[in-house]
Amino acid sequence: MDVVTPGDRKRYRIAVVGAGAIAGGRHMPAVRAHADRVEVVSVVDVDGGRAAAFAAEWGVGRSGTDLAAALAADRPDLVIVCTPPASHRDAVLECLAAGAWVWCEKPPALSLAEYDEMAASERAGGPYVGYVFQHRFGSAARALRRQIADGALGRPLVGVCHTLWYRDDAYYTAPWRGTWASEGGGPTMGHGIHQMDLMLSLLGDWREVRAMMGTLARDVETEDVSVAAVGFESGALVSVVNSVLSPRQESYLRFDFSDATVELSHLYGYDNADWTWTPREGVGEERARSWRPASDVPSSHAAQLGAFLDAMDSGVRPPASGDDGRRSMELITGLYRSAVTGRPVLRSELGPGSPFYERLDGGRRRESDTPARDETEVAR
Repeated sequence: MDVVTPGDRKRYRIAVVGAGAIAGGRHMPAVRAHADRVEVVSVVDVDGGRAAAFAAEWGVGRSGTDLAAALAADRPDLVIVCTPPASHRDAVLECLAAGAWVWCEKPPALSLAEYDEMAASERAGGPYVGYVFQHRFGSAARALRRQIADGALGRPLVGVCHTLWYRDDAYYTAPWRGTWASEGGGPTMGHGIHQMDLMLSLLGDWREVRAMMGTLARDVETEDVSVAAVGFESGALVSVVNSVLSPRQESYLRFDFSDATVELSHLYGYDNADWTWTPREGVGEERARSWRPASDVPSSHAAQLGAFLDAMDSGVRPPASGDDGRRSMELITGLYRSAVTGRPVLRSELGPGSPFYERLDGGRRRESDTPARDETEVAR
């Protein structure tokens, strides 16, 4: 991306769609961190009272329940979509058609088919749609990404990517949670996607996945835990676990390179103190010290929003969009397909024509955790 100097930066009008906890808790503080570059001009929510209360709390001039009316009246440059997953596709398509860039909460869509439909509605030079994968944007992840690209740590060999969280039964009283049709999946889709996206942004393209999943303790249609082994094009092998059944919560990533081990332990966000670089025996102390990042920028929505605005200034595709944003959806699709069918899945097998391209459970509502014999049977 071209470097944009402060003098070249533009000021953008923003609309927020969805006035729930994530909008107020994460996105509005991120917007305020860039107050010199953006202004929120409207908020839209299916609940008009909630939209009005949000507007009053955050000093937003207009609120309402009609996205089309807000797009026409306020002509935002950027729309931040903070609604449940089942509504992402329609909101994104409407905003792109109106000429607005879109920053959409995770998971991007309910399927690869929906993701590709949204991508097909973009135009060269913008508007583009990008997705909230804020863990890529902390200074430690940026430093590690450079080190991997430069070969400073040696070859990636072994990895761990574990999202071990806890969500009780009350969490699933929200009617859209825990169903394939409205949430798209369980913790693999809604929770572990952040850690998996960070892993993919570091290690690059994956090649093969072998997975299992179960619904062990929550009364939900989707899984409440999944485990997988993922093989990367580099040859690295990674263990992936996604759980909402873990009382001691942790988001843990570990990457073993030929010259060092790099670890990250956090929960919902990190700074440099949450990372460790451990050199193998024989690596010089001066070289090992050089791996520590020079600055300390926590992972956050504000960090990603800054990168998104830079892309808007330059008229280029933002990070975590297009093919770059699709990799996480591909891995999740492959993981579910492997778990349902009981077979290893190659990334190359996930195009149109597979029932899992259209729906992440392959088109069936799981009544048990018994793998189907083949995809034809799964699709019935």
